Amino acid sequence: MTNEATSKGKGGRGRGKSGKSVRRSEKAGLQFPVGRIARYLKRGRYAQRVGSGSPVYLSAVLEYLAAEVLELAGNAARDNKKTRIIPRHIQLAVRNDEELSKLLGSVTIANGGVLPNIHQSLLPKKTGKGKDEIGSVSQEF
Repeated sequence: MTNEATSKGKGGRGRGKSGKSVRRSEKAGLQFPVGRIARYLKRGRYAQRVGSGSPVYLSAVLEYLAAEVLELAGNAARDNKKTRIIPRHIQLAVRNDEELSKLLGSVTIANGGVLPNIHQSLLPKKTGKGKDEIGSVSQEF
């Protein structure tokens, strides 16, 4: 009878062996892998010891940044009437956002291209044809 009681996990500490294991990502409510990031932090030798909250926090930060970039890139893709995000959309999203542009200022995105920009001095001069058209609002370039 004592064997039955111990095998079912009654008494003792914790949930016993019969409880279902819960991943740390699920526990934290994240999509990014907390366990994998913990492993990278340990193997990277950034410090002798790694606290239990560090990989959770880092996973949350990385997930937030990824979600922010994907949202802006999705908007850029929709603006260009596309359903698939390509590197060009990521480039447009990052360079048009002030904070992301500062964060990724020295990063080159392959096949991203550049922002569309024509310097003011390269645009044709606006010339008035007479006295009566000086005050008119013209859109000529």
